[in-house]
Amino acid sequence: MKKLFSLMLAVLMVVGVLTGCSNGEKPSGEDTEKKLKIGVILVGDENEGYTYAHMVGLQQAAKANGLSDDQIIWKYSVGETQDCYDQAVDLVEQGCTAVFSNSYGHQQFMQQAASEYPDVQFVAATGDTAALSGLSNFSNAFTNVYESRYVSGIVAGMKLAELEAAGQIPAESYKDGKVLIGYVGAYPYAEVVSGFTAFFLGVKSVFENVTMEVIYTNSWFNLVAEGETANTLMADHCVIIGQHADSTGAPAAVEAALANGTVAYSVGYNVDMLEAAPNAALTSATNNWGVYYTYAFKQVVEGKKIDTNWAQGYESDAVAITKLGPNCAPGTQEAVDKAIAEIKAGTLHVFDTSTWTVNGEHLSELKIDLTGDFDTDDAEDKNAIYDGYFHESEFRSAPSFSVIIDGIFEK
Repeated sequence: MKKLFSLMLAVLMVVGVLTGCSNGEKPSGEDTEKKLKIGVILVGDENEGYTYAHMVGLQQAAKANGLSDDQIIWKYSVGETQDCYDQAVDLVEQGCTAVFSNSYGHQQFMQQAASEYPDVQFVAATGDTAALSGLSNFSNAFTNVYESRYVSGIVAGMKLAELEAAGQIPAESYKDGKVLIGYVGAYPYAEVVSGFTAFFLGVKSVFENVTMEVIYTNSWFNLVAEGETANTLMADHCVIIGQHADSTGAPAAVEAALANGTVAYSVGYNVDMLEAAPNAALTSATNNWGVYYTYAFKQVVEGKKIDTNWAQGYESDAVAITKLGPNCAPGTQEAVDKAIAEIKAGTLHVFDTSTWTVNGEHLSELKIDLTGDFDTDDAEDKNAIYDGYFHESEFRSAPSFSVIIDGIFEK
């Protein structure tokens, strides 16, 4: 009897192990479901406007796709160096099935990782080599932020018109008979040139009599350098200071100058600058990265491929301008709403060739480099001007417009 009881007990123990707890719960300490994980590599953190905009978008995407906090692994302040590759590999080793980075300089390292881990999707935001990489798991993404830069230019143009009508533009702010505005640029890259050209064309659409000086800081984020550059532009008597730079340095400098009696106003980038410049800030061109990341996360969750090149603008509300400042000209909101409606309808094209010239000529051809450093017969340079306008971000997601048009000069 004792042997029989022992045998029955042993059988029951085996059955218990095989079936788990009687209420259907998992055995203690065992996680039989492997959670999906997504890795994020960021060039900055929440203190840097560009990265903060990405962080907001990533958080929106996680919520929209039902992902919990522990399913997103964050890597902050990762430089455009080999460290990016090392961080990407670490994310893969932690179980991430997709890895996103947000800076152009990350691209080569993301591509390297993609070539070594074909079962993981890698996305280099603002990049331009995915289509020619030959890697099905490597993608690029950008927004059509040139559209919101154009609209932010309309805001600036409306202010110039108001100032001139009131006789408030100083005589020294006219250069060769045109009102001088300035622009703090990060680098002389196509991304920056495309952006400040769109801004300038937006200004000209409502205030024709304008010229623009551009100074580069050679940095994406440098609070001091951006403030000093804004001060240099204002010393040159620029009335509006735009920017493709990621800090509050320029708006803060303009705010200080305005308080001291200088006629100057600011148009920012990425985030609302009203806290840094409550009187000088007119608006900021910005990206709604949540639109892209929500799409991309959905692809990952459903086990689908992310588009090799993704670029959308006002048609999906992927770009915008921030709240108008208190010193914007009357009628600005109406002008902004009209322009956005026309962009969405396809009746307004930012780079309409009838609105700009190079060396006094309207261009009918402007080729963009689609081959880069690749030795390939699969791609060739393409003429992006047809149907009367330059087709930005249609052949690849990254901006391609890189010529300096008449009315803009670099210092």
